[in-house]
Amino acid sequence: MPAENEQGAGMTAGHPHEAPLTVQVHHTQAREAVCRVAGDLDIETLMPAQESLSQLVAQGPRVLVVDLEHVEFCDSSGLNLLLKTRAAALAAGVDLRLAAVAPTVMRVLELTGAQSVFSIHESVDSALAT
Repeated sequence: MPAENEQGAGMTAGHPHEAPLTVQVHHTQAREAVCRVAGDLDIETLMPAQESLSQLVAQGPRVLVVDLEHVEFCDSSGLNLLLKTRAAALAAGVDLRLAAVAPTVMRVLELTGAQSVFSIHESVDSALAT
């Protein structure tokens, strides 16, 4: 997948047992954006993801894929971020897709029933191919 440009953001968590959250954004030539999130997605670490996802939705890509393969933990604030991003994407006409959802995130989605409102794909490539 060729990238037109790339940006990254990171934040170190305040708790020694939390994984820092990192965010990488790639834009394809087909007006698609991929946001790769890695680490803990919780109340104390989600700001880089929140800022990146908000900016991406505002840019209006045709498709926005959120790669969750390397998310090690997700709490209710992480779920809330995904749901708010979904609502903003719908309002902006952006097709939001979740890809490579880590088991920890999938469990939160399943426990809350939220998996039914997302387009979930096994990989970034499959999300972009749809």
